[in-house]
Amino acid sequence: MSAPAISVRKVWKYFGDFPAVRDVSFDVARGSVTALLGRNGAGKTTLLRMVAGLSRPSQGQLQVGDSSPRAANNGARLGVVGHGQWLYDDLTAEENLQFFARLYSVAEPASTIESWLEQTSLASFRRSRVGEFSRGMRQRLAIARAFLHEPDVLLLDEPWTALDDRAIDLLSSLLTGAHQTQRTVLLCSHQLVETLQLATDLLVLDRGRLVFAGANSDEFKTSPQSLYQRVL
Repeated sequence: MSAPAISVRKVWKYFGDFPAVRDVSFDVARGSVTALLGRNGAGKTTLLRMVAGLSRPSQGQLQVGDSSPRAANNGARLGVVGHGQWLYDDLTAEENLQFFARLYSVAEPASTIESWLEQTSLASFRRSRVGEFSRGMRQRLAIARAFLHEPDVLLLDEPWTALDDRAIDLLSSLLTGAHQTQRTVLLCSHQLVETLQLATDLLVLDRGRLVFAGANSDEFKTSPQSLYQRVL
């Protein structure tokens, strides 16, 4: 059996005396689409930020591949879409993607950037400053940034936020394509319908604790609320 793409072992995260994540352990299989679910305040974003290397656990260990999330070689292996979009307002859409293409040593950057601007319907805004973009346009550009370098592992926190129907379909297609090419996806979202249609595996948090870990099922896809009714 191959090593997991993501491994979390006995992880705790405290904010002051409050444990936002409590003794959580799980593995994410390579090539899977794993949904991290739970109500508001369950600890999803806190946990995803630790996997991304944006925050350190108070206790426990996390690995992406065979090294810690904060290891220098892991930056280029990860694509992250979160509440912070990591875009530069004073740069244009094209300049933002040029910057990240250089950062990640993207082969054939000009054609790659052109392709992503077209896919995200931002080609006509290529020379517009990102500070002038709507929230939805910024989110589409953040998706292009995350997928630009074809990362092995994609981490997405509420990725459908502020997207219109066309962009939701695009993101769903991109995530399906990532799964078909054996890239690993870990995402958290309140939009159960879209998430459960894509996910192969599920993790459910409740007040910082992992209360369910298992394969997705036709029952959950047909009746998304039955998942919470069963495990919470």
